[in-house]
Amino acid sequence: MKKSLMAGLTGALLLGTMGTSFAASNPFTDVPRGHWAYDAVEQLRQDGVIEGYGDGTYRGERTITRYEMAQMIARAMDQFDQQVKGLAGQKPVVQNVGADRAMLDRLAAEFHDELESLGVRVSNLEKYSDKIVWNGKIEYTYISDRLKYGNQKYRTNSNKYVFRLEPKAEINDHWTANARLDVDGDFKDDSMSDVKGKRVWAQGDYDHFQIKAGKFEFYPNENGLIFDTNVSGGQLTYKSGDFSITGIGGRITLDPDTTDVMRVSMYGNNNDPAANIWSVNLQYAHPTGFELGAGYYRFNTSMYRVHPSYVADSDTHNIFSVNAGYNFSDKAKLWGAYSHGKVELADGSPTLPSYAKNSWQAELDLGNYNDASEKGQWKIYGAYRHLGFYASIAPTEDGVEWGQKGWEFGASYAPFKNIGLVAKYTNSAITSDVDGRFKKLFGRVELFF
Repeated sequence: MKKSLMAGLTGALLLGTMGTSFAASNPFTDVPRGHWAYDAVEQLRQDGVIEGYGDGTYRGERTITRYEMAQMIARAMDQFDQQVKGLAGQKPVVQNVGADRAMLDRLAAEFHDELESLGVRVSNLEKYSDKIVWNGKIEYTYISDRLKYGNQKYRTNSNKYVFRLEPKAEINDHWTANARLDVDGDFKDDSMSDVKGKRVWAQGDYDHFQIKAGKFEFYPNENGLIFDTNVSGGQLTYKSGDFSITGIGGRITLDPDTTDVMRVSMYGNNNDPAANIWSVNLQYAHPTGFELGAGYYRFNTSMYRVHPSYVADSDTHNIFSVNAGYNFSDKAKLWGAYSHGKVELADGSPTLPSYAKNSWQAELDLGNYNDASEKGQWKIYGAYRHLGFYASIAPTEDGVEWGQKGWEFGASYAPFKNIGLVAKYTNSAITSDVDGRFKKLFGRVELFF
């Protein structure tokens, strides 16, 4: 019903706004002369996907906005479905099915935001072309780490790159199959890995529920304070308005590339048995107001090993968290998060110091950088982070790292569409009283496709 109403409304607009030839004038106020969309829509008309008045013409010379162009694309999508299925009863029928499918797919990508505002699910356009949609990125990352430990100074540099593919295939109206595949290397030693499977999961999206099953991203509401990794298992999310609740059950290991000797000795890596884990997160988030949330995580296996100075009374490790923030606008946000790790120790073991069992962070964000989807996007931020040994398991570590505390500043900018520049500076120390200072310079070029 909704689709038929959309077709009727957009059809009325279409019949009064298009001319026989797109070359005669520039009817698209937001589309420059010579843009490929002119020829694409004209070709769809010639192929019978879009029809005008009874005499086959498109009348009217007034200007057409990007929003109105999206309405025409929505109508073309509807008519394409009907004519291919033989339901429209209109002549001529579609002449070049394969080419027109690809053309509609490309037009929908170009006018994605306008179609979304019309309520048209652009993801549904997968049925017009291939069953698999390929997205991805290329990252070039430079990191310079500087450590001052007593009177000793150390410096290491890395020049790494990643080529990432993220295929998504439609299963039916609610379910998709998803994956992440990486090829990485380091310019320093001219290395390159084979293709690595990072994630693979099935996802079901319904009105209020989302279901994931497989190996998927584990990045809960504390924004990387506790986890920025993957988990194998299942996830169920219920969302109603600004409120959501998410439950996860599965198994988890540290990244196999983890080289931190102390963390591997405590938590293990992929050479060790994976941990059983389950968690629940509650979150309230208003786009122009407050955000509040809480989380609970429980481990039940050898992933958690207390440092040799301590003796564990059980193999259970619990983490509790809270987070809060305020959105002043779509370009200004202040937020923070706190977590506490609870360890059951045997009699005679020393008490865990507070710096080891507590983690917290606070950050001020200004700007709207979001994967460089538009030219000119930018963001600057400042943050303070304290990542305790037992309250942060696999946190985000582009700046302040696990077991450190300190300041982090960063900026992102998109000089061109789908191309982003990211820079960060970190000045931190070890969370304990050990005399160690860290400085990090982080630079990245991101190219999205």
